[in-house]
Amino acid sequence: MTDKEKTAAVTISLPNQSTVTTKAGRSLLEISEEVQEAYGSPIAAAIVNGKMKDLTHQPPAGSAIRFLDLGTTEGARIYQRSLTFLLIYAAKLLFPTAQINIEHSLGKGLYCEIQKTPALSADDVAALEQKMRELVDADLPIEKKKVPLQQAIASFAQAGFLDKVRLYQKWPTNEVTVYSLGELTDSLHGYMVTRTGILQRFALHFRAPGLVLRFPTADDPFTIPPYVEQPKLFEIFRETEKWSNILGFHTVGILNERIEAGQGPEIIRINEALHEKKIAQIADLIAARKDELRIVMIAGPSSSGKTTFTQRLRIQLLVNGIRPFPISLDDYFVEREQTPLDENNQPDFEHLEAIDLELFNDHLLRLIKGEKVEIPRYNFLTGKREYVGHTIQLQENQLLLIEGIHGLNERLTEAIPRAQKFKIYISALTALNVDCHTRIHTTDTRLLRRIIRDHQFRGYSALDTIRRWPSVRRGEERNIFRLQEEADIMFNSSLVYELAVLKQFAVPLLKKISPTEPEYVDAKRLLLFLSCFVPLEPHDIPNNSILREFIGGSCFPVS
Repeated sequence: MTDKEKTAAVTISLPNQSTVTTKAGRSLLEISEEVQEAYGSPIAAAIVNGKMKDLTHQPPAGSAIRFLDLGTTEGARIYQRSLTFLLIYAAKLLFPTAQINIEHSLGKGLYCEIQKTPALSADDVAALEQKMRELVDADLPIEKKKVPLQQAIASFAQAGFLDKVRLYQKWPTNEVTVYSLGELTDSLHGYMVTRTGILQRFALHFRAPGLVLRFPTADDPFTIPPYVEQPKLFEIFRETEKWSNILGFHTVGILNERIEAGQGPEIIRINEALHEKKIAQIADLIAARKDELRIVMIAGPSSSGKTTFTQRLRIQLLVNGIRPFPISLDDYFVEREQTPLDENNQPDFEHLEAIDLELFNDHLLRLIKGEKVEIPRYNFLTGKREYVGHTIQLQENQLLLIEGIHGLNERLTEAIPRAQKFKIYISALTALNVDCHTRIHTTDTRLLRRIIRDHQFRGYSALDTIRRWPSVRRGEERNIFRLQEEADIMFNSSLVYELAVLKQFAVPLLKKISPTEPEYVDAKRLLLFLSCFVPLEPHDIPNNSILREFIGGSCFPVS
């Protein structure tokens, strides 16, 4: 290739770490067709010079391109978003007057409700899946365009999407990106695939009163995971929906209106009171079984608020006359040289075998029997346990309180009978939706919490936190999510107002990430997401709030 040809070319990074060049002046879709065989699954979008672009984009000469197939996190998100758009369109064709609500994740899929008369049935869901497959076979175009803000508001008003009208009345720009499929024009706040023919892999599962849209994951883009019923998780989402009804809203547009009307402080007080009431109810359940229970275990993913929840539960147990004694799993790490290694040959401190299970269970048994036990302290500098005379003995009205990611795993406390243990699962299961068709990812809420906490208390940048996040997520999948139904009870630590507060803390940190960094794509996505919210000042948030664990000002120690 001559120098002139090189300057008129674009460079493509392939999954096998090699690169190829091809001529410029064409769309990403055309270029992607040349290299599709190098990818394991359909290509959904691309990173061009550090910025995400859909396949209609024509990259300039000299561009560096990295395509995103369904085996990437963002590619999988685009596929799922596009499937959601297809579902909405198919439902509008079959049930023109129905209200369609995209709710939350469930059973490796997405739980949705279609409110109609008569109520949704299994036959309706089968018909809907058939219609979606017909639309896929038709390989219809999904067209993107930018329209003036007021035009978009008028269009959504005419379509009856009043939740979108409320949202866009506070929109920070003068235009809106929308997508069209047939007669449907909508905005799901992110990129879509270019044609319905790409959306080959999906299934619907009737889960009264709604359905679950199932799809492949980035870990396995060719297979739809089997549906696993999660009754406890579903029930906590239903409880959260009831909380939203108490507060009087479940979309960002209405939250923004309430904040601008000066109702933010009341929203905070009601939401915090709901949290306190639930924690008190959990303490009451434990107190009712105080004669048999000896251990309370608290588990949850990163940034779910375990530290503050544990402290607030401790106080409520004290109100019930129970004096819980905390034990840290960190003090039972094996010697550093015995720590299991991960797939990158690095110490895996989140592995269950990183804990000395034999010693831990021996100490638990002896404590439950009323014996005196010398508890070790783990020295993180030397990587060894030390015994410094820290001896404890449980009294009659005491039980052990154990917080850690393995709390739901029976192997952690296998020497203790199940009837003597009470397991609590805590996570930030976001109830608020951007609008009726666009959910807020629970993982995004937790990531924002962690970005802010890591900056406030650990000296990490947003870039550091986002870079570590995939590893954190892999550990959660392995150690926590698969066991969540083992819990005796679940607690949702999300606060319906929190993203309006987190916005002002997170935005300056995210803006520091350079476009030259791979993590810039996530930063830009989060910034666009946060732009939906009218900010809410934090001064009315009580000092025992779970949110204080992340933004500062907590009355409890923050780990």
